Amino acid sequence: MLHAAVAFSSSPAMLKDFSVQTLFMGVLTTFVGFASSFAVVLHGLQSVGATDAQAASGLMALSISLGLCAIVLSTVTRVPISIAWSTPGGALLASTGVVEGGFNAAVGAFLICALLIVIAGLFKPLGRAVAAIPAPLANAMLAGVLIGLCFAPVRAIGFNPLLGLPIVLAWIVVGAFKRLWAVPAALAAFVLVVAFGVDIPQGALGSIEQALRPPVAFVAPVFNLPAFISIALPLFIVTMASQNIPGIAVLKVNGYAPKPGPLFSVTGLFSILSAPFGGHAVNLAAITAAMCAGQDAHPDPARRYWAVLVSGISYVILGLLAGAVTTFVALAPPILIQAVAGLALVGAFSGSAMAAFQAPESREAAAITFLVTASGVSFAGISGAFWGLLGGGLMLALSRLVQAAKK
Repeated sequence: MLHAAVAFSSSPAMLKDFSVQTLFMGVLTTFVGFASSFAVVLHGLQSVGATDAQAASGLMALSISLGLCAIVLSTVTRVPISIAWSTPGGALLASTGVVEGGFNAAVGAFLICALLIVIAGLFKPLGRAVAAIPAPLANAMLAGVLIGLCFAPVRAIGFNPLLGLPIVLAWIVVGAFKRLWAVPAALAAFVLVVAFGVDIPQGALGSIEQALRPPVAFVAPVFNLPAFISIALPLFIVTMASQNIPGIAVLKVNGYAPKPGPLFSVTGLFSILSAPFGGHAVNLAAITAAMCAGQDAHPDPARRYWAVLVSGISYVILGLLAGAVTTFVALAPPILIQAVAGLALVGAFSGSAMAAFQAPESREAAAITFLVTASGVSFAGISGAFWGLLGGGLMLALSRLVQAAKK
């Protein structure tokens, strides 16, 4: 596949497909995707035990891995196949906390999740099994995972109104005019708050310059059952149900029909490459996929893949700067970057919550899934996300049995 990518990249016809419009959209896609969710990734990795250096390495590995994956897939297929890290997966990690074995066990779970994604692409029954999970329950689990971080903006204002309020106001005001720019505006407000409102220790800016070196940190994986059930399985389900499957749907809406299986497997392979360096999951993009696959990228559908190529290159560049990004973020109180992450997830939370409780016949089962997941309570070392999905599934099965008996 890599050989094919190189052959295509040297094709004169491919160079003719390049345009300024695709260049702009590719850069914009990267900026929106990175700025709107890198805080979720950092917070999620740190929540499962990563040090600042390991979280920076994970962010770097994800950025480079997804960038290379996007370049390879779009070059070979000439279809605008946008790739992203699993933002819902990052939120899941934030709600899970440290499991037995620490971050090494989390990395082991990342590898298992990646392997499951590869198998889901190659082994159709597994992919169908994930797709068969009732949508209300999958959405309820996602909403339960996200709600904790969505509280962070309010907590940030309570922590210090002078620091938290500008971030929230920037998101509200800019979002009222241009929703796409709401989270980048909140991030810009965060940068200003840190620069002018936080007491920065002497010599801290010098450490940012030193952090420009790529933050490579290898983490030896540890495999155990609690991490498998608490992280690997929920991360696999969330990534497939909230990212990969919607990503295929976005491509179909815009007139593209690639085979899903091979795409899933390739993203799983790139996830395997990033996992030992702290990356949790690489997958098909959904929101940014619409930007690159739509008319705004280029009027000609056959030339839109260049937007993804540019985006992939941009992600690789940003990945190399992950150390400086993480070092700067560490200068601020953690609640502030959590506030940015929470604001980035408000749309995802509202969408998943609405989808979870839309159908009356599954509303109670969805409520159980949501409440157990949102509680954050772990049983037997296993996170609430798994128990929420299990409890909701049992409730839904019981309800269907009762309804069938009445007939």
